[in-house]
Amino acid sequence: MGIAISVETPLQDDVRTLVSELNAVLIELTPPEHCHHLTVEQMADTSTTVFIARDGGTAIACGALKRHADGIGEVKRMYTRPSHRGRKIGEEIVARIEALARSEGLKRLVLETGDRHHAAWKVYERAGFMRCGPVLDYADVTWSVFYEKKLDG
Repeated sequence: MGIAISVETPLQDDVRTLVSELNAVLIELTPPEHCHHLTVEQMADTSTTVFIARDGGTAIACGALKRHADGIGEVKRMYTRPSHRGRKIGEEIVARIEALARSEGLKRLVLETGDRHHAAWKVYERAGFMRCGPVLDYADVTWSVFYEKKLDG
């Protein structure tokens, strides 16, 4: 059975475990006060759509689109378990997020990631995201790297 990616609720035990793994990885790379995590409860809000990748029914990757005012969508909670990295699953989730954002008429996708998340940078840059200054209400700190992708035109 191959990898299946679909929209799911984050309020499932295996997704909670996946998000806990993501949080642990982020805390290793970024001081806690500079981590901008959404909890699974916040991810379940109607302003956010969560994509879960499964391999044989097991949750192995996630990513989300959080909608903001003025036609802005934010890429959040991107993570692939180490056992499944290198298979372009993150790139496929980003593509799904972008397709959803475009279908809803959003004009721009933005994201904040850490300054030590080199693998994530590659995923975003391959998807056409460009580095930019601070987005939304994020502070301009050395721990953060920002990306954007215009979707209109």
